[in-house]
Amino acid sequence: MSRPDRAPDTARRARPRHRAWLRALLPAALILVWLAGAGLGGPLFGKIDEVSSNDRTAYLPESADATQVQKLLGEFTDSDSIPAIAVFVADGTLSDGDVTAISDAVSSATEVEGVADEVSPALTSDDGKAAQAFIPISSDAELGDAVSALADHLRSAAPEGVTVYITGPAGFSADLVAGFAGIDGLLLGVALLAVLVILVLVYRSLLLPVVVLSTSLFALCVALLVVWWLAKTGVLLLSGQTQGILFILVIGAATDYALLLVSRFREELRGTHDKGAALAAAWKGSFEPIVASGGTVIAGLLCLLLSDLKSNSTLGPVAAIGIVFAMLAALTLLPALLMLCGRAVFWPRRPMFDPEAVAAEDGRPTTGLWAGVARMISRRPRTIWIATTALLLIGAAGLTQLNATGVPQSDLVLGSSEARDGQSALGEHFPGGSGSPVYVVVPEDRLQDAADALLANDGIDGVSVTAADSPSGTAPVTADGIGAVGAPGTPIPSPTLVDGDVLLQATLTDAADSDAAASTVRDLRTELDPLGALVGGVTATSVDTNDASIHDRNLIIPVVLVVIMLILMLLLRSILAPVLLILTTVLSFGTALGVSALVFDGIFRFPGADPAVPLFGFVFLVALGIDYNIFLMTRVREESRRHGTRDGILRGLSITGGVITSAGLVLAATFAALSVIPILFLVQLAFIVAFGVLLDTFVVRSLLVPALAYDIGRRIWWPSALWRRGQD
Repeated sequence: MSRPDRAPDTARRARPRHRAWLRALLPAALILVWLAGAGLGGPLFGKIDEVSSNDRTAYLPESADATQVQKLLGEFTDSDSIPAIAVFVADGTLSDGDVTAISDAVSSATEVEGVADEVSPALTSDDGKAAQAFIPISSDAELGDAVSALADHLRSAAPEGVTVYITGPAGFSADLVAGFAGIDGLLLGVALLAVLVILVLVYRSLLLPVVVLSTSLFALCVALLVVWWLAKTGVLLLSGQTQGILFILVIGAATDYALLLVSRFREELRGTHDKGAALAAAWKGSFEPIVASGGTVIAGLLCLLLSDLKSNSTLGPVAAIGIVFAMLAALTLLPALLMLCGRAVFWPRRPMFDPEAVAAEDGRPTTGLWAGVARMISRRPRTIWIATTALLLIGAAGLTQLNATGVPQSDLVLGSSEARDGQSALGEHFPGGSGSPVYVVVPEDRLQDAADALLANDGIDGVSVTAADSPSGTAPVTADGIGAVGAPGTPIPSPTLVDGDVLLQATLTDAADSDAAASTVRDLRTELDPLGALVGGVTATSVDTNDASIHDRNLIIPVVLVVIMLILMLLLRSILAPVLLILTTVLSFGTALGVSALVFDGIFRFPGADPAVPLFGFVFLVALGIDYNIFLMTRVREESRRHGTRDGILRGLSITGGVITSAGLVLAATFAALSVIPILFLVQLAFIVAFGVLLDTFVVRSLLVPALAYDIGRRIWWPSALWRRGQD
C-alpha cells in the first residue's frame, strides 16, 4: 500500500492522542498561570497597610468644607501631624508636685519615637483634679505603635494615683487601626474555616472542599495583586473597611460560582463516562448563570461610583475587581482542577455512571427534600406565596426602629477603648470638645466678626487664632480683639496669614462626636457663610460624612434597582419575571433590615448605625440575592422550553435546590465572619447580609418565587416567545 493510502489511518490514530495531549496541557497551563498570579499576590496580604488609609477626611468629596479646611491646616501650622490628647486624672486634687511631674512627662514625650516636636504645655482643669496636654503624632509614624509607646512613657512617668489616657483624633485612629488588625489573618482564617466546614458537611468529600477553596483563595490573591498596585499608584483609595469587604466578597462569590459548576459537573457525570464531555456540558450550562450573576453584582457595585463619599465610590471598583476574578477562577481554574481530578474529586461519594437512572428521572429528581418542596408548591402555590409575603411584611415593619443617622466616633470600635474612656474623663474636667476644635478659615478683615459669632454661640467655650509669633502657636480672641500674651507690655501676636485668610480654633462645650456638637457646627456654618468662612475639624468631618452618606443612599438605591432589572430583562427575555424578582428581593431586603433594626436596638443595644449601612446592605443583598434567583430562573427557563412553565418551575427547583442552599449557607457564613472584626459598621453589615442571604435562600428563592411563578404560569415570561408559544 502506498504512503498516501496509509496517511488517513495515521491521522486518525494521531488525532485522539493529539486531543488527549491538549486536554492535559490546557488545564496544566491554566493552573500554572493562576499559581503565578497567586504567588505574586499572596505576599501582599501583610502589606496592605502600606497602601491604605483610615483617615475619614480623605474620603470626603473635594467640595466639602471639611476637606478644604483639612488641606489648609498644614499651611497654617506647617505640620500634618495627628493630635493626641493626653489626659491625667488624679484620685483627688493634683498637688504642685503632681503638676510638675506631669509637665516633665509631657515635655519629655518628644523622646518617644513617632512623637512630633510641637508638644503643648500641660493644662490643669479648673477643679484641680485633672490635666491635659496636646501631643502631636507624626504622620510618618506607625500610628498604633506611636500611641502605644506614648501611653507607656506617660504612665511610667506619671505620679502615683494619677491615671493616664490617650484620646483625641490620634487615640481614636489608633483604636481603628487595632480594630482592623485582624483582617489579614483572623478574618480570612475564620471565613475559610467556615466555608470548609460547610462544604465537608454538604458534600461529605475530602478533596472537593480543598479544590473549591483553592479556587476562591487564588481568585482573592490575584484580585489583591491588582487592587494593591492600583492603590499604590493612587488610582484607588483603600481602607480597612474596603479590604475586609473585598476578602469576604471574593471568597463567598467564588465559592458560590464554583458550587454551581461542581453541581452541574456531578449531574453530567451520571450520564457519561467521559469526564471531558461531562465537564464541557457542565461548563456550557453554568457559563450563562455565572456570568449573569457576576455581571449583576458588578453592575450593582459600580453604581457606587455615583457616590459623593469616596469610601463608597472606591468600594465599587475594588469589589468589582474581586468579582471579576471570582468569575474567572470559577470558569478557568476550577474546570482545570476538575479535569485533572475527574470523579475522584467527589471521593468517597463518587457519582456513578447510571444512564438508565438518569433516563428514568427525565432530568428531575423524584425523591429528597427539594422534590418534596416542589410537590408542596404544586398543590398550594397561592397559599404559599401569600403566606410568605405576609410573613416578610411583618418582619419589614421593624424598619421603623432603624436609626441610621450616624454614630459618634467614640462608638465606632466595639469593646474596650482607651480613647473612649479618655474622652469621658476629659469631658468631666474640661469642655467636652477639648482637643478636637472647630477650625474656621476666614478672610483677615472678617476675623473679629467671625470670632464674635463663635463667642455668641452657646456651643462654643473659647476662641483662639493661629499666630506664629505666639509661644503657644495660638492667641485667644475675645470680643475686644486678640488678647496680649504674657506680662503687660508684651507685643500682641499677629495672626498667621495664608492667602489673606486666618485660622480660628473654637473649643466646643460638648464632646466633638456628640449630636449637640454636630448641631453647633451646622448653626455656625449658617451664621459664618455670609463672611466667606469655611468650617472644618473632627465634628465637621462627621457632619459632612453623614450628609454625603444620606445623599448617596437616596441616589444609588433606585439606580441599582433599575440597572439590575434591565440586566434581568436581557437575561430572561421577559419583563414580568424581572419585575417580580426585583420586588421579591426588595421585600426580602426590607425584612432583613427590619429584623436587624430590632436586633440592634433590642438585643445588642447599639447606639445607632452609619447611614452607609443600609446602602451597603442593599447593594450586597439585592445584587447577591438576585444571584440565587438567577441560578433558579435560568434553569427554570431551560426546563420550561422542554416541559412547559409549571413543570419547568418544579424541575428547576428540584434540581437547583441543593446547590443554591449550599451556596447561600457559604455566603452567609463568609459575611458573618466580618463580625470577628470589632468595628461597628462591619458587625452590623455582617448581620444584615448574613441574615438576608439566609432569608433569600430558605424563604424567597425556595417558596415565594417558585410559588408565585407557578401560580402565574407561562405569563411569567411575558412578552417573550416562551410566553406566546409555551405551555403552562
